[in-house]
Amino acid sequence: MDINVLSLFDGMSCGQIALERAGIKVDNYFASEIDKYAIQITQKNYPETIQLGDVTDINTNELPKIDLLIGGSPCQGFSFAGKQLNFNDPRSRLFFEYVRLLKETNPAYFLLENVKMKREHQGIISDRLGVQPVLINSNLVSAQNRLRLYWANMPICEIKPKEIYLSNIVDFNAMRDYVNLSKIKKTWKTKNYLQYDLSGKGYKSQDQRAYHLGGRHGTLPSNSCATKVKVLFDSGQIGKLTPIECERLQTVPDNYTEGVSPTQRYKMIGNGWTVDVITHIFKGLLNENI
Repeated sequence: MDINVLSLFDGMSCGQIALERAGIKVDNYFASEIDKYAIQITQKNYPETIQLGDVTDINTNELPKIDLLIGGSPCQGFSFAGKQLNFNDPRSRLFFEYVRLLKETNPAYFLLENVKMKREHQGIISDRLGVQPVLINSNLVSAQNRLRLYWANMPICEIKPKEIYLSNIVDFNAMRDYVNLSKIKKTWKTKNYLQYDLSGKGYKSQDQRAYHLGGRHGTLPSNSCATKVKVLFDSGQIGKLTPIECERLQTVPDNYTEGVSPTQRYKMIGNGWTVDVITHIFKGLLNENI
């Protein structure tokens, strides 16, 4: 049976890739997104997508019966890497639009993704959704360390690790930008990456890290990603990851985001989902009666 899906904060539509990989047939896929570049990439790859625009403008009376509601509401307010404004951040308050549409559509199944956050705010989300989240690290299926919480009312089985590392996804023949090693003032070696300093002030910034080929990259950021994602090659060179390599970190098909500027590609990839994690979750629907 084909299902109707409503995807909120759809981005570049990683949800559709995951549904396709899980073998779940979709009748109508309704997407709520406002970023024109993400919409462009979605329509390039899935031209039948029905775009609804701003989540606050969705009128559920105009939609058919929704079987599956999915979304990853903006996480900047909850992230430990940000200012931690939590629900005071207008982007994070969009979670309540997810709650509104969950109540109005009353789907058989739902999935919400967000960052690891303070227990008290995690509890608020859990109370609203009526389920507890499952914490999954993307490193189980990719060469990226990315901790995310998944609230769902479908069975989520344990993921068998695939043992994928940066050396498995890097194209050693790719054209890329490299850091000028002569400008590095100081370096610090860690287990996961080489920290380096270009200013001479000893400031350890996230955008001056190069991850080891034999390990995994840190969480892809959703902004300024083009300057923050680097790998340390055996030659000692520090090279920026290409958009295709970042797609691989998110288990997105090669060149899925092709068609917009590199800056927009990096941004939407960082904002996206690790597709194979979502695919694993969606496979829990195959034995359900949707």
